Amino acid sequence: MSLINSNYQWFALYTKSRFEKKVHASLQSKGIESYLPIRTEKRRWSDRIKTIEEPLLKGYIFVKVSNKEYFNVLNTTGAVAYVSFGGKAAPIPEKQLDDLKIFLQGYNQEIDVTYDNLEEGLKVIVVAGPMKGVVGEVVEFRGKSRIALRFKNLGYCILTDIATKDVEAYKPHLISSHKRLVNSLLSA
Repeated sequence: MSLINSNYQWFALYTKSRFEKKVHASLQSKGIESYLPIRTEKRRWSDRIKTIEEPLLKGYIFVKVSNKEYFNVLNTTGAVAYVSFGGKAAPIPEKQLDDLKIFLQGYNQEIDVTYDNLEEGLKVIVVAGPMKGVVGEVVEFRGKSRIALRFKNLGYCILTDIATKDVEAYKPHLISSHKRLVNSLLSA
């Protein structure tokens, strides 16, 4: 008898083509936490311009599950499989999804999505503006320096323009030591 792991983790889920919104709604009705990144776009027809909402990453949604809900997700109409490596679903760090949500809030219409194999860039943290706190990379894309969120497990990069004055080199060891210092001062 195996114990059910009650630790919740985020995973990427493949869906059938154009089923992202249906799968997302179905999972939420089952009480399963899911996230579907949506991009707002303006489309022009011959007689009008219309604002539409499209999934940012076509064919994917994100689900937060424990072992208890793991297989229930796959029984959802339109769900195909978890993104996996070596036969095991690959977890997505929650910080990365939080950063993606901030990207979409601040720069929804100015985002590019690519699955080109971009060369690794300088790790940076955004220190000002609507994306403050986001950790990404500065990469060259279409002749511009842009900030990128890299989803290695999916093969995607999400990019947007950002002013160089709004970013600093990312040094996680300095950030964690700064947090410890602040916490020690607060508890004194």
